[in-house]
Amino acid sequence: MSLRQSLKSGKFVITAEIGPPKGVDVNDLLNNAELLRGRVDAVNVTDQQSSIMRLGSLASCALLKERGLEPIVQMTCRDRNRIALQSDLLSAQALGMENILCLTGDYVTLGDHPQAKPVFDLDSVSLLQAARQLEQGHDLAGKELKGSPHFFLGASVTPGAEPIEPQLIKMEKKVKAGAQFFQTQAIFEPRKFEQFMQQAENFNVPVLVGIIVLKSANMARFMNKNIGGVYVPETTIEELDKAQDKTKKGIEIAVRLISEMKSMCQGIHIMAIGLEAKVPALIDAAGL
Repeated sequence: MSLRQSLKSGKFVITAEIGPPKGVDVNDLLNNAELLRGRVDAVNVTDQQSSIMRLGSLASCALLKERGLEPIVQMTCRDRNRIALQSDLLSAQALGMENILCLTGDYVTLGDHPQAKPVFDLDSVSLLQAARQLEQGHDLAGKELKGSPHFFLGASVTPGAEPIEPQLIKMEKKVKAGAQFFQTQAIFEPRKFEQFMQQAENFNVPVLVGIIVLKSANMARFMNKNIGGVYVPETTIEELDKAQDKTKKGIEIAVRLISEMKSMCQGIHIMAIGLEAKVPALIDAAGL
């Protein structure tokens, strides 16, 4: 069943994220993806996450598609202009992939090529609009296409941002531009997510809550300092500090968060960040 069909049917959906290699050895990518077979509804592959150069999401997703998995192509606007982005959208469709997560992208100074020239010709909203225009048979220059694509378009939102109003305004813009589902930034505060969903449910678009598996207290502190809209409570950090087995405790915390938030949304999006092999155990422990 496709991601589109799963969400349309009302099924509680599970997606998980894996990172492509910095090189062409795809064994870890394929092994991590294989661990998710039959356990998740779709697999995201990141697109130069944190502005670090890696194998592309489009090529990685094509490898997953060949093996019968349901991929979600992440597409950021940082590195490509509108010509290249539209071309990649068409390429994804030609390779049989319809799920596209449209992202603006992190700034280049965060990554391993800080001297790179950022593009940002489009942003996440205008990329969604571009995809919709391609579906209608024309490119952004108004030129007619020979064969139109058909996408299932996703976008991101940050429920933990303060104030939340700008996120809701941007979310509404994304829905109007064509977003058909949302995957959220990581959430560690269920009450804040509940308040967000009380307002976001008016958009009538499926929301998959983002779950990050914490590996250490230092990782939590780093996110608090460097990732906007993400806050790991001090009580959670103390739990990790005191735990002898940090990975086990990180999974335990993730399971607790899933349990508290799964009734508020239409699914979960797991970002294991190096702990992909633990995702099946996390899904089992969460009773999913």
